[in-house]
Amino acid sequence: MAPSQILLRSHKDPFTATSATETYLRNTIGNNVGNLVFSHASHRLLSRKDAVVTSSQGRSGLDDPARASEEFDHFVVPLANAFRPAFHRHLDQLSEYIEGLTVPVTVLGVGAQARINGSTKQIDPMSESVTRFVRAVLDRSASIGVRGEFTRQYLASLGFGDEHVDVIGCPSMFLRGPELTIREQEGPIDAGSRIAVNVSPYVEQMGPILLANAQRYPGLHYFAQDLGTLGLMLGGDFVGAGRQLTQNPVTADHVLYREDRMRFCLDPWTWFDALATYRFSFGTRIHGNISALLAGTPAVVLAHDSRTLELAEYYEIPHRKIGRLSEDVDAARLYAKGDWGPLQAGHAARWETFARFLHRHGLGHAFEDGGDLDGFDARVSATTFPPPVHALPVAERGGRGSWRVRRATRKKLEASARPAAG
Repeated sequence: MAPSQILLRSHKDPFTATSATETYLRNTIGNNVGNLVFSHASHRLLSRKDAVVTSSQGRSGLDDPARASEEFDHFVVPLANAFRPAFHRHLDQLSEYIEGLTVPVTVLGVGAQARINGSTKQIDPMSESVTRFVRAVLDRSASIGVRGEFTRQYLASLGFGDEHVDVIGCPSMFLRGPELTIREQEGPIDAGSRIAVNVSPYVEQMGPILLANAQRYPGLHYFAQDLGTLGLMLGGDFVGAGRQLTQNPVTADHVLYREDRMRFCLDPWTWFDALATYRFSFGTRIHGNISALLAGTPAVVLAHDSRTLELAEYYEIPHRKIGRLSEDVDAARLYAKGDWGPLQAGHAARWETFARFLHRHGLGHAFEDGGDLDGFDARVSATTFPPPVHALPVAERGGRGSWRVRRATRKKLEASARPAAG
């Protein structure tokens, strides 16, 4: 019997290495390297001896659904906060593509992005597009997988009942299937501890928190995730929301830039390896902290919107709402009050929920008979990935080595400054 052919929506496959400059110029991370964590986890989870998983490599297969229906048996779509204004146009394109498919479609963990107080005012204008997308999926699927309870309730408000909506979390947390182990740490966090911090550059409250902790802990490093910060680190200017929030690391004048305390991992595998060497991780990036947990490092999420909050709540990841924290929040206190017991104790049950969802959709997984974890892991091990990126020294900014990045940055800045059409 021929193996099942699965088309997986992802920006690049897990076995492709790209340089820092190529990553920036081609945007192989989909604006945020966190995207690779859940797409590569999905690839590993679906790796079986009776299936061939093909990454769409950023094209999303959106060129020809009729041809895709001939070549593939299943379209699997790992998503993040796709129900948000910035993704509106892409969601419509994805709906149009799915409507042209004649093969099953499985959505892994889509989420709605709203204010942390639960207000959906910012996404209400796209309710018709969300409804169109969900209907297109349900016409080819037993159900749609959502990230958490907030998204389930949001879809209920649009008329989709529980029989069609499964809360499954995000596939990233199931990279290792039913196992999740957070290392037991000895002693409290102190001035000599290595601490990883992650920052959403547009979250203003993170600026004072970051600066205070950077001063207290010389071993603190910022692990950046977004394309704009990668451009900054390669010698360009920061491009993206939050350019005016200079307490956040968005300029070469920032203390973390000047002291070489910024890192950018271009692939999940080097990210996990790096974070495994730290005592603790905290910040506003959900996949920055999930990556730390997957590396066995304790992490605390500083939730700033519904998407970060609902995943932290679903997985019982220790978290605090950033709006309720003072500027003097201390990494040592966050660590001391963290409890990773419920996260670990409930992981096996959450995994079973996820595995049942896959079976409901006719998909096997890598942690049962016929799985091919060894084959997947061997291909990853055989790939040489670039090491974490350091910020280009200030003295070298503007040199010949960064001209392509500077030129691309100017184009991105010019494009962001143009008024929107219509």
